[in-house]
Amino acid sequence: MLVLKRKEGEAIQIGDDIELVILGIDGDQVKVGINAPRHIDVHRKEIYLTIQEENAEASRSAGLMERLLKQRSE
Repeated sequence: MLVLKRKEGEAIQIGDDIELVILGIDGDQVKVGINAPRHIDVHRKEIYLTIQEENAEASRSAGLMERLLKQRSE
Protein backbone atom coordinates (compact mmCIF):
# COMPACT_ATOMS: atom_id res chain seq x y z
CA MET A 1 0.00 0.00 0.00
CA LEU A 2 1.27 3.41 -0.97
CA VAL A 3 0.83 5.97 1.83
CA LEU A 4 0.91 9.67 1.01
CA LYS A 5 0.45 12.75 3.15
CA ARG A 6 -1.56 15.59 1.67
CA LYS A 7 -2.75 18.92 2.99
CA GLU A 8 -6.09 20.57 2.34
CA GLY A 9 -6.23 21.73 -1.27
CA GLU A 10 -3.58 19.26 -2.44
CA ALA A 11 -4.29 16.38 -4.79
CA ILE A 12 -3.22 12.89 -5.80
CA GLN A 13 -3.27 11.84 -9.46
CA ILE A 14 -4.00 8.21 -10.37
CA GLY A 15 -3.10 7.48 -13.96
CA ASP A 16 -4.25 10.00 -16.54
CA ASP A 17 -7.91 10.02 -15.58
CA ILE A 18 -8.40 10.04 -11.81
CA GLU A 19 -7.66 12.85 -9.38
CA LEU A 20 -8.26 12.82 -5.63
CA VAL A 21 -8.44 16.25 -4.03
CA ILE A 22 -8.34 16.88 -0.28
CA LEU A 23 -11.22 19.32 0.20
CA GLY A 24 -11.14 19.60 3.96
CA ILE A 25 -9.93 18.12 7.21
CA ASP A 26 -12.09 18.27 10.34
CA GLY A 27 -10.77 16.32 13.34
CA ASP A 28 -10.53 12.68 12.32
CA GLN A 29 -12.50 13.12 9.08
CA VAL A 30 -11.11 14.00 5.67
CA LYS A 31 -13.35 15.26 2.86
CA VAL A 32 -12.08 13.94 -0.49
CA GLY A 33 -13.22 15.04 -3.94
CA ILE A 34 -12.83 12.54 -6.76
CA ASN A 35 -12.59 13.50 -10.42
CA ALA A 36 -12.95 10.42 -12.62
CA PRO A 37 -14.50 9.58 -15.98
CA ARG A 38 -18.19 8.65 -15.85
CA HIS A 39 -17.48 5.08 -16.99
CA ILE A 40 -15.50 4.42 -13.79
CA ASP A 41 -17.68 3.50 -10.82
CA VAL A 42 -16.68 5.21 -7.57
CA HIS A 43 -18.21 3.92 -4.32
CA ARG A 44 -17.48 3.96 -0.62
CA LYS A 45 -15.91 0.60 0.24
CA GLU A 46 -18.88 -0.64 2.29
CA ILE A 47 -21.24 0.10 -0.62
CA TYR A 48 -18.91 -1.62 -3.08
CA LEU A 49 -18.82 -4.75 -0.90
CA THR A 50 -22.62 -4.77 -0.62
CA ILE A 51 -22.93 -4.53 -4.41
CA GLN A 52 -20.48 -7.43 -4.81
CA GLU A 53 -22.46 -9.56 -2.33
CA GLU A 54 -25.75 -8.78 -4.09
CA ASN A 55 -24.25 -9.63 -7.49
CA ALA A 56 -22.92 -12.94 -6.17
CA GLU A 57 -26.33 -13.79 -4.70
CA ALA A 58 -28.09 -12.90 -7.96
CA SER A 59 -25.64 -15.10 -9.85
CA ARG A 60 -26.29 -18.01 -7.49
CA SER A 61 -30.05 -17.51 -7.84
CA ALA A 62 -29.82 -17.41 -11.64
CA GLY A 63 -27.79 -20.63 -11.61
CA LEU A 64 -30.39 -22.31 -9.39
CA MET A 65 -33.21 -21.17 -11.68
CA GLU A 66 -31.37 -22.54 -14.72
CA ARG A 67 -30.92 -25.93 -13.02
CA LEU A 68 -34.58 -26.06 -11.97
CA LEU A 69 -35.80 -25.17 -15.47
CA LYS A 70 -33.47 -27.77 -17.00
CA GLN A 71 -34.75 -30.46 -14.61
CA ARG A 72 -38.33 -29.48 -15.35
CA SER A 73 -37.84 -29.78 -19.11
CA GLU A 74 -36.27 -33.26 -18.85
